[in-house]
Amino acid sequence: MATSNKTTIRTLRAWKKERRKFAVLTCYDYSTARIMAGTEIDAILVGDTYGEVCLGHDTTLPVTVDHLVTITAAVRRGAPGVFLMGDMPYLSYQVCPSDAIRNAGRFMAEAGCDCVKVEVDRRLVDTVAALTRVPIPVIAHLGLRPQSVHQIGGYKAQGTTAEAARTIVEDAKIMEDAGAAGLLLEAVPSQVAQLITDATELPVIGCVSGPHCDGQVVVMHDMLGYGGGHPPKSVKWYAQLHDVLTEAFRSYAADVHKGDFPAERNSIAMAEEEFARLRGIL
Repeated sequence: MATSNKTTIRTLRAWKKERRKFAVLTCYDYSTARIMAGTEIDAILVGDTYGEVCLGHDTTLPVTVDHLVTITAAVRRGAPGVFLMGDMPYLSYQVCPSDAIRNAGRFMAEAGCDCVKVEVDRRLVDTVAALTRVPIPVIAHLGLRPQSVHQIGGYKAQGTTAEAARTIVEDAKIMEDAGAAGLLLEAVPSQVAQLITDATELPVIGCVSGPHCDGQVVVMHDMLGYGGGHPPKSVKWYAQLHDVLTEAFRSYAADVHKGDFPAERNSIAMAEEEFARLRGIL
């Protein structure tokens, strides 16, 4: 439940202890963020999925830091009290820890984030530790990592064998020891997500990873039936905006073509005496 108080990482940790689930959605603009802030959405992720659902790219890879910092700042203005996560895009943190600190700092200072999210495995543990030391709170994203889509061969479930699952479980512990403020598990088996969630004090956010995580996140466009991106087969539609918008656009076009919009009542009217003066002038 959203409150008038600012939600922080301490809030999420307290909710985990209370076994109180929290709801996370992606968001990419001020107006939608304002609507979310008036509901029971607890946290917002400004995801690099923006590149797919808003810009029309096939992957998230073309998104830049400038893109995401700009829209994340807009989301913060729309939802000042919601826990806000900035998604660090491709090559903004993988090259070296100093790059990661510089780019993550922009999300914190310019966009007003509460934390950043990075797609990692144990090879990037030094980067997570470096960010934590600054300090910049980090959500470590494990499992399916869309920025590695070409390396892993597509958008596929991860950790489906005992050996692969063991690696994810171990990586979760490594990230916790490195100082991560939370974990995000994407497309891992429900049993694996439960093992990780039960074994850590960190808040764990699930994305297509079963019901046992502390919080759940989905791409807003997926749950609204809006289109774009790579919606998982298991996504639940809470609305079907594609059809709603299609009908609205068709109705508007039909009214314009028939001359029904705008009508005089939709128009600006000059006072009769001023119009009479204009005629005289002309």
